[in-house]
Amino acid sequence: MFKLVATVSVAFFLCAAGAFGQAFVGPASVAVRPNTPTNIYRLSPNDIVRIKVFGEDELDTTARIGKDYTIPFPLIGTAAIGGQTVPEATKTLEGLLREYLRKPQVSLTISEYSKRRFTVLGEVAKPGIYDMPDETTVNLLEAIGMAGGYTHIANPSRISVKRIVQGEETLIKLDARKMLKDGSTPRFEVLPGDTILIGESLF
Repeated sequence: MFKLVATVSVAFFLCAAGAFGQAFVGPASVAVRPNTPTNIYRLSPNDIVRIKVFGEDELDTTARIGKDYTIPFPLIGTAAIGGQTVPEATKTLEGLLREYLRKPQVSLTISEYSKRRFTVLGEVAKPGIYDMPDETTVNLLEAIGMAGGYTHIANPSRISVKRIVQGEETLIKLDARKMLKDGSTPRFEVLPGDTILIGESLF
């Protein structure tokens, strides 16, 4: 059973991967892939994170993010931080710890990255599984470009993305043609584990 959560417009045209800016500088210190801003990269299953809580050495934790997007953590049991950026995950942990500590200050470091992959199926030239470049995120148009672009019977208004969100499979509907009329629509970011399905035209 799919849960329809969004209808997002995406552009019909294909574009090359762009470079991103400098790393985010904030309360969470993170060792990241070169040139990957920490406020863009989203924590993925099998990433290994190291967490420190200021003044609470007994809470120092190194953990691997599970397939359910959670990690085990002292006091709070488990914390769902997968799919979040480093600043977001830091705030999540601080919020959970406020039940036990006064004004907790959390530092989160990514010590090891998982291999990030997504799948493109349907009406593209080269359907298959693709690795995300280490240095950048990938948007939908770039993912389609990596898969060789649309076939001659593709229908860019019928694009679906299957995504696991906290253990639940979600279906996101995308419309490329609509984006042609509205250039202000932001690009759709592909996440590790996504399955992108390009529909065909109905004649």
